[in-house]
Parts: sequence; structure tokens; C-alpha cells
Amino acid sequence: MLFAYMGPLFMGYHYDEQIRGSENLKPFAYSPQEQARLAAGEKVFPHVFGSDSHGRDLLVRLMYGARVSLIIGVAAAILTLMIGVLYGSIAGYIGGRVDMAMMRIVDVIYSVPDVLVVLLLAVTLKPLLTDFANTHQTNLVGRLIIALGPSIIAIFIAFALLYWTTLARIVRGQILQLKQQEYVLAARALGASDARIILKHLLPNTVGPLVAATCLQIPTAIFLESFLSFLGVGVNAPMTSLGSLASDALGGMYTYTYRLIIPAALLSLLILSFNLFGDGLRDALDPRLKK
Repeated sequence: MLFAYMGPLFMGYHYDEQIRGSENLKPFAYSPQEQARLAAGEKVFPHVFGSDSHGRDLLVRLMYGARVSLIIGVAAAILTLMIGVLYGSIAGYIGGRVDMAMMRIVDVIYSVPDVLVVLLLAVTLKPLLTDFANTHQTNLVGRLIIALGPSIIAIFIAFALLYWTTLARIVRGQILQLKQQEYVLAARALGASDARIILKHLLPNTVGPLVAATCLQIPTAIFLESFLSFLGVGVNAPMTSLGSLASDALGGMYTYTYRLIIPAALLSLLILSFNLFGDGLRDALDPRLKK
């Protein structure tokens, strides 16, 4: 997160800045113009990871690509967490036929191919979102749509429609076990409402599994966005992501192999970090492990 959000503040380049004469530079290399500026005593920032075929600094683009991946992953995970917790807690607490009907809906959603839904949503929403963005270019929402692109909006919609089911099942299973505990019966006897019982007594005891499952949703969203960007239907240029950086590197894979290895390694490190972070939070927040 420091690399993605604080790193660009210390760099002398922007992610979409094209520097003439700096095309296809190797790591820590300078263009002739930059060497002349260095000889004149001017401060010139090195291209730590080199530059691409358009003369854009790869390190800065990696920082912004990691930023896009983090934003999409965390936002999608929070969205699925909210929907899954609400749906699963209602199904588990009420039980009976309501629970059976709600879980059959979850089974139907599980059978829907998620990548196909994202691609269909991206194709369907692209003209609508493009028209909206063109007519609202001065608004924050319009600028956000232009920067991210309709495919990223489709990812959020797909997560809201499909990816909450795992969290809903986890919450339902936990609440089915916990709602028969003595402290829940005591809360009912004291006149606590169903909403208070769920929020104050049941959900806090499901924090461990929820945190672990939510942190696993973040890599899923990051992989999906990287996959779409790798195919060319992700973020809009010149905005970049780790998937689009890997896709751009395919053209010179044998000449500039590091351009493919670096974003792939950063993506793997990002996924590993969230997995370890989820395991650590689960161990720290699960009340059953504090005995």
C-alpha cells in the first residue's frame, strides 16, 4: 500500500507521461536528453524498471497499477461482505422454509458462469456508461467512469450479483450454530430485538471466518480485473493495471522479459500478502482462539 499510494509522490514522472527519446529504456538507464540534463547538473529521476515503448516510466505505472488493483479488490470485497452478511444472517436466524428458499437461490447463483456475466455486462453497459460519462464529464462519477472504464464497473456489478454467495453460506452456517447458545436465549428473554441479537451477539462471533473469507475475496477481485485487463477489456488507457502491464509486455517478451516478470511478481506478492493478512486477522479476532 505504501508502494502504491506513497511511491508516486517521490517520483518525477506521471503514469501517462510520454518522454520523447526515452522509449524502451532498460532498468536504471537514461535517454540521451536525460544524460545531457545530468551533465548540466539538473536532477533527473532514474527509470528504475526502465520504460515502455511509449517512453513511460514502468515503475510509476506499476505503482498506479497496484493502486487500481487494491482499490478494486478492497471495494469489491466490502461490497460482497455487506450483501453476504445481510443475506446469510437473515437466512440463518429465521431458518425453516425461508432459509431453504434463500439457500436455493444461492445454489442457482452458484451455477452462473461469472466471467461470462462480467463480459456480457461490460459489452452491454459500455455504450450506456460511455454516453453517461460524456454528458457528465465535470462530475466525479463521470470522470471515474472514464478513468476506469465500463469493464471495471461490470466487475463491481458482477460481485454484487454473484460473489457474495460464499460469505452468505459462511454466515448462515455460523449463525445456525450460535443462535441456540445460552446468551442468545438470555437476550431474547430480556426483550432484545432480532436485529440487535444479530448485530450485537451473533455477528461478532463470526468475525474470524468472515475476515478470512473476505480477504480471500480481495485476491479473487484482483485476479478477475487483471484477467480482463490482460485481455484488453479492463481499465481504459492510459490508466494502467497489473494485467494490462503484463499484456503490454507480451510484444517484447523475449527482448524485454523483465517487463512481464515484474508485474507478474508484484501481482503474486499482492495475493500472497492478502492471504497471510487474512490468516493473521482470523487468528487475532476469532474469540474461540483467545481461550
